Amino acid sequence: MAALVYLGDEVSGAGWRLAGAAVSDPSADEATAALEAARAQAPLVLLSAALTPAIDAGVLHDALAAPSPLVLVVPDLHGRVPLPDLAARLRAQLGLEA
Repeated sequence: MAALVYLGDEVSGAGWRLAGAAVSDPSADEATAALEAARAQAPLVLLSAALTPAIDAGVLHDALAAPSPLVLVVPDLHGRVPLPDLAARLRAQLGLEA
C-alpha cells in the first residue's frame, strides 16, 4: 500500500516520485478509474488540477468530500487550470455572497 499517490503529468510526477509517491499519468479516458484505484490504495491522493475536468463530476465530488482517503487537488505544472477559489465557495455556503 502506497502512502501517497499522485495523478497527473509525468514531469510533476517525477518530483512527487522523489518524495516517495506512487505516480500515474492517466489519459482522459482513464482518469476516473485511476482516481478510484488510487483511493483504494493510499490514504492520500494528490490530483493535478489539469486532470480534474476528465474525471466524472460525481466521482470527483465524492472523492473530495470523503474524509478518507484524503484527496487534494494540486496546481498543474503550467497553471492552465486554476484551483477552485475556496474562500469564495465558503463565503457563498455561509450566505455571505450570492
